[in-house]
Amino acid sequence: MLHIMSTTVEAAPERSAAEVNEEIRALWLRSGGTLSVEQREEYQRLVLEWAAAAPHSTRAA
Repeated sequence: MLHIMSTTVEAAPERSAAEVNEEIRALWLRSGGTLSVEQREEYQRLVLEWAAAAPHSTRAA
């Protein structure tokens, strides 16, 4: 099966890390703990969105 990735950037409304986290939790609950290929793709997208929305630590290394 051929998958074509879009090269355009879609502007999505910014959500808080907490909002994205709730969606991640709901995805896991719906899946019963085992993600399908499509659900894994959604999970990866959500994790990236969550990471972008999460507050960054300013702790020195």
